[in-house]
Amino acid sequence: MSADWRWEYDPDPAHVAGGIPAHVVAEVERLTGQLVDLAAMGIDIGELGNGPRPGGLRRMGAAGGWFYFLAAPRARLIIVVRIVPPFNAL
Repeated sequence: MSADWRWEYDPDPAHVAGGIPAHVVAEVERLTGQLVDLAAMGIDIGELGNGPRPGGLRRMGAAGGWFYFLAAPRARLIIVVRIVPPFNAL
């Protein structure tokens, strides 16, 4: 197990980002990379974005749409589970 924070798509990139415009995916990946950097500095990313309570599924805006992610501190992992592009990008 790596000591460094990382991120990944779940279940896989094709399922989460397939068919989404490239500029939206690039923005989600850029923001997720910043979440990794914040987590590596010790920031509790389980409270970032929108959600009903700290931890659990979080929502964050990206490129006019948004994406959903989970933070798994024990695994030092950020899991991107869904990307919703803006309506005009469909």
